[in-house]
Amino acid sequence: MRIFLTGGTGYLGAAVLDSLVRAGHRVDALVRNTEKAAQVQARGAHPVLGDLAKAQSYARTAAAADGVVHTALDYSVRGPQNDRAALDTFLTPDDDRERFLIYTSAVWVLGACPSPADESAPVNPIEQAAWRAPHEAMVLGAASNLLRTVVVRPGLVYGGSRGIVGDLLRDAANGLVRVIGSGDNHWPLVYDRDLGELYVRLATSPKAAGIYHANDEGDERVNDLVAAIGEHVKTTPSVRRVPLAEAKKKMGPYAEALALDQIVRSPRARAIGWQPSLHSVAGNAARLVDEWRRGREAA
Repeated sequence: MRIFLTGGTGYLGAAVLDSLVRAGHRVDALVRNTEKAAQVQARGAHPVLGDLAKAQSYARTAAAADGVVHTALDYSVRGPQNDRAALDTFLTPDDDRERFLIYTSAVWVLGACPSPADESAPVNPIEQAAWRAPHEAMVLGAASNLLRTVVVRPGLVYGGSRGIVGDLLRDAANGLVRVIGSGDNHWPLVYDRDLGELYVRLATSPKAAGIYHANDEGDERVNDLVAAIGEHVKTTPSVRRVPLAEAKKKMGPYAEALALDQIVRSPRARAIGWQPSLHSVAGNAARLVDEWRRGREAA
């Protein structure tokens, strides 16, 4: 299968790229420059030089694919507009071939969910993810006999040296962890390789459509993660608890995301045979600290 991938050098997208290549698919990966082109080529993909904001740089390649996997996240002020422009391109095929689009959203569109929330739960997005909800609706509403559309809401991704959990590992290694709020809030989590495998299943399952959550269902609190990681770094780190109001002044809406209490379930992903290989950050802290160290050394 030929798949067009955005975000292939990103944290989430790199895991998806690796899984697609391992599964034997041709991956055309959108990259901005020759350095990133070399990175995806080394991982077995075919680089496509272009820019998410410039549809003409990739529209033809995307249209030639059997499907599009959109994992890119533009962190600029125009990020939501660029995401919308990309969706306009992906959802406007120029022929009558069957194809699919897998769109990457975020569990933060659910808002606070201290009780288990599956894919049927209503959205109540926090400010950080408010723009995601209408884009989800756009993708789902474009489904047709020729276009199969999927929305994935990954939990917070862990593994390697990047991501929010990677930041937690770095801070612990440096001796000081800042926790937003009390730390009793739950983070829905997913191992990067497990997440990549879900995308492969979704791409290759002809009947897979609609919303899919992706998390390990470990229901771990931030305090649990900090305590477990602290046992596997050289010196037990100090923990500073930062009131949400104070954190918002420094970090903006992102602080609310880190303090969000979410218990998320993924029954639709499990129904297509997806089974996470890891079910806990705290229970695998030694392994994850080692992965983080090796990732930092490689970088």
